[in-house]
Amino acid sequence: MKSYYIYILKCSDDLLYTGFTNDISRRFNEHQLGRNKSSFTYKRRPVELIFHQEFNDVKQAIYFEKRIKNWSAKKKLALANKDYDMLQILAECRNFTHSDFKPTNKEVSTALDQTNKLNNT
Repeated sequence: MKSYYIYILKCSDDLLYTGFTNDISRRFNEHQLGRNKSSFTYKRRPVELIFHQEFNDVKQAIYFEKRIKNWSAKKKLALANKDYDMLQILAECRNFTHSDFKPTNKEVSTALDQTNKLNNT
């Protein structure tokens, strides 16, 4: 059975790159060695593999990659660090601020205070 991988690289400038491959070792080496001069990671080497997930279904892998490519860097780092509580909080904060619900200033500051407390622990 063929395997597919979604991966996140942390670049030397702390930017994150999300990719898809069927050979994680080969693809990581290509990034690290700078095989493609027009690649996002080329001028940001060395890179560090901070997350990868294996899939047996190519459609599921592509779906997951598209989904996390749109995530914030904080959310990707929470996933890479297996900090699922923070991942949930970041997802809720984004949904909270982008919904039709218009919170009061007090509700917003309370939510931000809770997030900041978690970030500082």
